Amino acid sequence: MEQQAILAIGIFLLTYGMIISEKIHRTIVAMIGGVLMVALGIVDQESALHHIDFNTLGLLIGMMIIVSITAETGLFKYIALVAAKKAKGDPVRILVSLVLITAIGSAFLDNVTTVLLMVPVTFSITRQLRVNPVPFLITQILASNIGGTATLIGDPPNIMIGSAVKELTFMAFINNLAPIVAVIMAVTIPIFVFIFRKHIQTTPELKMSIMQIDEKEVIADRKLLVKSLSILGLTIIGFFLHQMLHLESATVALAGAFLLLLLTGEHSMEEAFTKVEWTTIFFFVGLFVLVSGLV
Repeated sequence: MEQQAILAIGIFLLTYGMIISEKIHRTIVAMIGGVLMVALGIVDQESALHHIDFNTLGLLIGMMIIVSITAETGLFKYIALVAAKKAKGDPVRILVSLVLITAIGSAFLDNVTTVLLMVPVTFSITRQLRVNPVPFLITQILASNIGGTATLIGDPPNIMIGSAVKELTFMAFINNLAPIVAVIMAVTIPIFVFIFRKHIQTTPELKMSIMQIDEKEVIADRKLLVKSLSILGLTIIGFFLHQMLHLESATVALAGAFLLLLLTGEHSMEEAFTKVEWTTIFFFVGLFVLVSGLV
């Protein structure tokens, strides 16, 4: 038993060391670490499967499907362009707007997915203004981490904590963390502006070029937009009510995802499944099994 414990700790530390080194993709390392825990008899397969948090995985997959279909409508580009025009093309005000959009989006979608959606739009806007995109990207990455902390679904660690502690519902996260996140954002945004304001200056002519963009043109499919927003709205409402409905958050997310797939057809299903971040899903599977060897 003592030898198994030492072996388990050794595999765990080696796996994390390899993940930190980034010499091999983290998903491969995590899965190999998990497989070694089972193959060497440290944990049996049944126990390993029992330790995989399918609520976390289901929630991630469900939200990834919903967001991937919604992204096809051009909604996120539309929101970013509207914000840029509201800011009168001023880079500093645009930076603040995109930070807020990223933070709010990260709270209700998923922080990594939100950043991936915002980056192409950010490049498009900064290219139009001929300003350095790096300040925008740095602030959005930080905002996504801060904003994602506010809710149960905003960040994978939150999802895992919520799955492990049933008392921590969607509303519990919002009630306890959202006010703190709001304060942090209120403090952080002026710091962002102070640090980057001199690095993102542009000309009045380029500001006007932003104002001339027709944001309505980026909406690719209005019918799909209505369907996506309806299901996304219902899903978020479901998260608020999941404890009252006696449903796990994964059930809500997957129900929303497959209802949206039902409304959009088989083609959307194939497209949506290709955009699910399976490397992230299997990374978590590997970690769950890896940790099961230490329990």
